[in-house]
Amino acid sequence: MNGVLPSVIEAIGDTPLVDLTRICAHLRLEGRILAKLDYLMPGFSKKDRAARRIIEEARASGDLADRQAVIELTSGNMGTGLAIVCGVLGHPFMAVMSVGNSPERARMMRALGAEVVLVPQAKGSRKGEVSGDDLALVEAEAQRLTIERGAFRADQFNRDGNPEAHHDGTAPEIWQQSGGQVTAFCDFIGSGGTLGGCARFFGPRGVNVYGIEPEGAEVLSGGDTSKPEHPIQGGGYMWEELPHLKGINLAGFESVSGAEAMQHARLLARHEGIFGGYSSGANLAAAVRLLQGPEVGGTVAILICDSGLKYLSTDLWRE
Repeated sequence: MNGVLPSVIEAIGDTPLVDLTRICAHLRLEGRILAKLDYLMPGFSKKDRAARRIIEEARASGDLADRQAVIELTSGNMGTGLAIVCGVLGHPFMAVMSVGNSPERARMMRALGAEVVLVPQAKGSRKGEVSGDDLALVEAEAQRLTIERGAFRADQFNRDGNPEAHHDGTAPEIWQQSGGQVTAFCDFIGSGGTLGGCARFFGPRGVNVYGIEPEGAEVLSGGDTSKPEHPIQGGGYMWEELPHLKGINLAGFESVSGAEAMQHARLLARHEGIFGGYSSGANLAAAVRLLQGPEVGGTVAILICDSGLKYLSTDLWRE
């Protein structure tokens, strides 16, 4: 990166790709794991990419007028990216989020100038674990507020800008940085934007792409759905259909427990100095399993989806 950037928005993308040689040696794996450090972007998550693409496309098309408010449902990461992009471009932003998400996320969005609406969880839900029922309540409130405020809905679960940001950015960056050596890619499924966009790029290049679901909430793979509660925030909502995955051919699915995600997030921090969150740990756990099975001897790429700083109040870093 050279010269002076006109705004922090231009710092979104072009993140480093790191070879996890220490973890692979520690676990005696045959193959390589390459980690894309998207937690180093301005909003500390991969969602900055989709936030930028959606807002820039809406402004260009006229769907988003100057100074018009923007509203979005979020677990915190998309909201943070939108707070940054909207703040720079002059749009008021409102984030609608379940109270079950970690409080660091709401505090960060408010610090960035966003209005944050916290929605109570569904009956029986636990704090720190956001279910599909919780997200449905958030969606209903986001729809109501969008009409009430005359706002533009960013709608990360449906707008093409989400997967396009990863098809045109994340995946080509990984391919170029690795010298075209990647043989597999896996990612924890939230909105499906990252997985869908990367799969469209990697598929024609012979890269096997895998989706990751929480153990016991494996609805997309048709697996076990008996224990939908999990601490991996930002995904695993038990939704049977995700528009961004429609027509996508995956090589398979991996399921990861909350305990496995925690263990592997800690491995990243202690062996590689990479401070990621739960989904980053889930991605690493799945990559390890792939190198122990169908992808043995290959090169698996993963994302460090967000920063561990967003989980200091959770069990992730509790001794």
